[in-house]
Amino acid sequence: MARAKPIGVVTRGTTNPNRLRRVDRWIAGPQGWRLRQSPTPPVVVDLGYGASPVTAVELSDRLRRVRPDVEVVGIEIDPARVAAGRPLERPGLSFRLGGFEVPLEGGSRPVVVRAFNVLRQYAEGEVAGAWAEVVGRLAPEGLLVDGTCDELGRRSAWVAVEAGGPVSLSVSLRLADLGRPSDVAERLPKVLIHRNVPGEPVHAFLMALDRAWDHAAGHAAYGVRQRCLAALGALREQGWPLLDGPGRWRLGELTVAWSAVEPGGRPFVARR
Repeated sequence: MARAKPIGVVTRGTTNPNRLRRVDRWIAGPQGWRLRQSPTPPVVVDLGYGASPVTAVELSDRLRRVRPDVEVVGIEIDPARVAAGRPLERPGLSFRLGGFEVPLEGGSRPVVVRAFNVLRQYAEGEVAGAWAEVVGRLAPEGLLVDGTCDELGRRSAWVAVEAGGPVSLSVSLRLADLGRPSDVAERLPKVLIHRNVPGEPVHAFLMALDRAWDHAAGHAAYGVRQRCLAALGALREQGWPLLDGPGRWRLGELTVAWSAVEPGGRPFVARR
């Protein structure tokens, strides 16, 4: 029987070494429990890894520190890209042809699927269908990470999607050369990037983040991390539902509940 055609389209494939270090750090950190609790070797998918398999190799290296028996599978819709990855295969790392249907041997279900800079090239209306396709293949308590970053990985944002739908938005920024936190706007995931306009929740969130950053300018004398800690602490005091704390904020990373940025929702009204 002929193999079904992969679901999706070929992306531009642009990638760089270390480009996805920020999201990898989050998967290995706050989301590491998903790997540790698996009763069998957990499967993690790098979906649409691009013209170079380097991000799948790096993901494998990083996650093996959390769970040495993790199985990382790079999946690409372009046969030439799969062929480029095959020489790098090793125990715990393999490459397969496929798309959003996430084809894995033996019906395996991944605990995490990382799809970075993939849906950015689709229409906003196609996002929900792609999410549903991937989430339907996840293991129980599995996670889809749909994100976007710049070419060097200095600005990154991603949505965490579980079986019941999206649960959070994470933003991770290189603090050393940060102008304003809203600089990440051009790297928002597809589901949010066109919603960064007045009246939309994600716009209200980014503006609140900028105001908090401006008000914390005095802390810059003690270093950019202290400024970030002060800004995000103030944001939480205003009532914004931040799901992490200082340990992540020091890294230039924050995660906010999806309810605060959901497209088409009512903008969050912070406490003064």
